Amino acid sequence: MEKQTETLINLDDYVPKRKYDELLGKVTHLEHQLLELKRLIFGTKSERFIPSESNQLGLFTEVISEDVPVSEQKQVSYSKTITKEKKHPVRLPLAPHLPRVEEVIEPENIIEGSVKIGEEITELLEYTPQKVYVRKIVRPKYALPKDSGISIAELPSLILPKSNVGAGLLAHIFVSKFIDHLPFYRQLQILKRQDVVIASATISGWFTKASQQLEVLYKVHKQLILQCDYLQADESTIKVQDSHKKGSTHKGYHWVLHAPVEGLVLFEYAPSRAAEVPEVLLQEFRGTLQTDGYTAYKKVIENYGLKHLACMAHARRYFEKALANDKSRASYALEQIQKLYSVERKIKERNLNSKTITRYRALCAKPILDLLYTWMQDQYTKVLPKSAIGKALTYSLKLWESLIGYIDNPVYCIDNNLIENSIRPLALGRKNYLFAGNHKAAQNAAMMYSFFATCKINDVNPYHWLHDVFKRLPEHKANKLEELLPQNWKNNSIENC
Repeated sequence: MEKQTETLINLDDYVPKRKYDELLGKVTHLEHQLLELKRLIFGTKSERFIPSESNQLGLFTEVISEDVPVSEQKQVSYSKTITKEKKHPVRLPLAPHLPRVEEVIEPENIIEGSVKIGEEITELLEYTPQKVYVRKIVRPKYALPKDSGISIAELPSLILPKSNVGAGLLAHIFVSKFIDHLPFYRQLQILKRQDVVIASATISGWFTKASQQLEVLYKVHKQLILQCDYLQADESTIKVQDSHKKGSTHKGYHWVLHAPVEGLVLFEYAPSRAAEVPEVLLQEFRGTLQTDGYTAYKKVIENYGLKHLACMAHARRYFEKALANDKSRASYALEQIQKLYSVERKIKERNLNSKTITRYRALCAKPILDLLYTWMQDQYTKVLPKSAIGKALTYSLKLWESLIGYIDNPVYCIDNNLIENSIRPLALGRKNYLFAGNHKAAQNAAMMYSFFATCKINDVNPYHWLHDVFKRLPEHKANKLEELLPQNWKNNSIENC
């Protein structure tokens, strides 16, 4: 029987190395896309990274002697149960500023001659539904002597003179929609339970007309934020009902600007995410702009000569997504970025002054950044460009000068997280009201998100602020509108709101 000889196949004879690398890159890219899809559907969105330490013992690890028999080992493991004293929950005291309605309950059949020696007090937190009432304005008429005419007091200035809605209810409707995320139809149902019936078209008309009155204040707010020296920028989607196609929606965008130093937020609606939108929006801005890696901002920065800062959180996100692709490299990068955030956390906790922040970042953050940059340059040539880790390295190296720019100025932030926090109410709201009725309604929503986000940053009660603005705006001087903005607002009659 003839012995069969094995033939070794040389892949280089069939598939060139260049073609092989190209195919391998495509496979790696498709695997990454599949992992991202699975993560989007089934996985968590948390970006928290916990470094693994080989020398760290497990939480429930126990060292058991080899001389102990197996049966006794089981007994040992169960006998080491630690019993902790059960802690009873501590009930917080009820807010002292709330009004108290006192109710005294005397004992029955009290014997004559009994002497009161004290009392037991129990406080319960109660609630009555919101009060809806009719403000009835009565203006007596007087006939002047000698037929000289009639005297009557002027009607107080109203935000909507030809309507029958007051400033308080209007403010409540706005706050309920954009802070409590209650669409108009839910608000109408709540009012109906109190026997107050309002038509859907009526409440929509109130909102539209009141928004028109606030536009002058929004223009002043926008002008102020564009005069700031340092802005963060981001954008988020919003569905808008399409008038041309019944039942369909158009994907519009809310472009958001945040001034961390001044505590201002601006939302501006645009039908698209085109590069021309930020170019028009930021045409009056001259300063430092912090963004993610979206290319639309690149043209603005170059044309207007702006200083650019990138977002370290976005760079971290790329490495976090690469953990499944290359755990060792991704973990190392995440550990270094974690050290940078530790430096920023200590700065915040210690409430350091500007000079100390600059010196502290130079001593603690800059060495970490230098080592990370050298490491990324070395690793970049060793990975596939289309792999997850390759994309993470490409993103960071491409924006490196902008990523490390935050250490130059103590007011600069390491990332864009503050502006993303301002966008969260928009994300919650659109899950409830689903879409805006038209492009104008989307811009009205942007205006209200601007005001209410600024209220939140400046610790201003949004209802008190808007109620007062609706009362004062009709007669307020045009050259003093800045006084009504949330960051400047002062109200000495909050109890009347």
